[in-house]
Amino acid sequence: QVQLVESGGGLVQPGGSLRLSCAASGSSFTDYDMGWHRQAPGKQHELVAIITSGGTTVYGNSVKGRFTISRDNYKNTVYLQMNSLKSEDTAVYYCNAVGAAGNYWGQGTQVTVSS
Repeated sequence: QVQLVESGGGLVQPGGSLRLSCAASGSSFTDYDMGWHRQAPGKQHELVAIITSGGTTVYGNSVKGRFTISRDNYKNTVYLQMNSLKSEDTAVYYCNAVGAAGNYWGQGTQVTVSS
């Protein structure tokens, strides 16, 4: 089983940057593909970015060129660097771990982009 704890959310002005972190514990981090998803009020759950256990990355169309996902397998942590933030990026961001042992979610961290 994997426990995921997100951090780094907050309030930022349009055009600003934030870095989210997701610390994993409880199982072998390198066995899991890691991802970030988000959900805004009244909107569908949306894939933001994925990084596989081998380091391949995939991004949602709305964040390509602005967000970067990375992982540190020594720190058991996945990051989401978010640049050029827009008001439409406002959402709760969830960390996700997918592997043969299961599919796990963090509790989420709020990101609000507003002036």
